[in-house]
Amino acid sequence: MSARETVLGRIRDALTLAPPAPVTIPRDYRTGRTLPDDERYELFADRLLDYKAHVHRCSADELPAVLARVLADRKVVRVGVPAGLDDSWLAAFDGEIVVDSADVPAPELDALDGVVTASRVSCAETGTIILDGSADQGRRALTLVPDLHVCVVPLDTVEVGVPEALARLAPERPITLISGPSATSDIELERVEGVHGPRTLEVVIVG
Repeated sequence: MSARETVLGRIRDALTLAPPAPVTIPRDYRTGRTLPDDERYELFADRLLDYKAHVHRCSADELPAVLARVLADRKVVRVGVPAGLDDSWLAAFDGEIVVDSADVPAPELDALDGVVTASRVSCAETGTIILDGSADQGRRALTLVPDLHVCVVPLDTVEVGVPEALARLAPERPITLISGPSATSDIELERVEGVHGPRTLEVVIVG
């Protein structure tokens, strides 16, 4: 018997003889916090700007025009969308709209100039947008491969803190948390954007 087998055998024996006692996890963190709409918006927008995201605010009626302007400013010709996105959102966009599906290989998404999605819930305190893979948000690859992500966030889905935001999520859904454009730093602390996802994040807050 090798040393590895001996060690693993002893671990198995220890686990069998002494099963871990059940642990009660305290759930006494802050919940139920609220802020007026304008204060919640200001906090959320401040965090997003700190992450180097670009923030726009509009009403529901103004959304198609704002999305068209954002895409035009970014010189988007081909934009990807999830299958469940509201068609009216891109009614003013003068370009090609590509509806994504699971049949499209992820590398082919790189040919898109950008992607427009909805969102599930957001956290103002951390500036985090949360996607849960619903039909208007699409699969994770759609929001990670293209270099531009335009994300629509209704203000009434922006919660103050993390506990309040997580309470609105279904735990069985695939969760993606977005806190600004993809970025990392090397050993010299030089910021590099677009390594693990979109280099540019445009957030359109509706409400």
